[in-house]
Amino acid sequence: MQITAQSVWEDVQQIRTSSPLIHNITNYVVMELTANGLLAIGASPVMAHAPEEVQEMTAMANSLVLNIGTLSGRWVESMKLALRAANALNIPVIFDPVGVGATTYRTNTAKVLLQHGKLAAIRGNASEITALSGEESKTKGVDSAFDTKECFNQAKRLALQQNATIWMSGKTDFVTDGHRVALIENGDSLMAAVTGMGCLATAVSAAFLAVNPDPFLGCAHAAVAMGVAGEMSRESANGPSSFKTVFIDHLHNLALCEIERRIRVQ
Repeated sequence: MQITAQSVWEDVQQIRTSSPLIHNITNYVVMELTANGLLAIGASPVMAHAPEEVQEMTAMANSLVLNIGTLSGRWVESMKLALRAANALNIPVIFDPVGVGATTYRTNTAKVLLQHGKLAAIRGNASEITALSGEESKTKGVDSAFDTKECFNQAKRLALQQNATIWMSGKTDFVTDGHRVALIENGDSLMAAVTGMGCLATAVSAAFLAVNPDPFLGCAHAAVAMGVAGEMSRESANGPSSFKTVFIDHLHNLALCEIERRIRVQ
């Protein structure tokens, strides 16, 4: 299936109609932005981290986000429990390996999660995807030291290794399941100046995975939606702070005509 403005729009409409429940085991830094972004696109967010309840909450959800931005032992335990519960119920899981390659603990935790269950998709920057693929990587804390165009082969290899869709985000977003490839040129540089925008992209893609059974298309559609909202936000923002506010508004008001006018996919 071709990625078109209409195919993106059909998923957006389904999200708004069905309001899928997205269970986020995510980091302290991005919880508010993630919740507001999911509400804006039309989904229903929940953040439940305690091991005592994650399996029960996951069973209610339409998709699951695992984000290792602020790691702790109990949260890792919760992620394992939630991943197992999601797999048992065929609930799609998307993993955000924030900062993988920066520390041994972070890298080892990500590898343990990869081995612990089935992921529908992984979304990260070029450094994170390179580190997960098994190659030596460079990172600046949680920021990428690579451009996506340097790391296409690593993303394709990781997709085949994990039998999952990889969304490698950057100036050019690269989405692949190891066989199909989409390059999305939408977005704006100010997105990188707002903390948590990548984590929000992961959560928004979880909403798309909840309504689209094909993770490759779900991630590609989410990348377009995020990029178009970013371009619209740049036109009315004065800087990172106002950009963050208007981005939520534009995600909420996303319309077919804007997607048709702006979509740039190869």
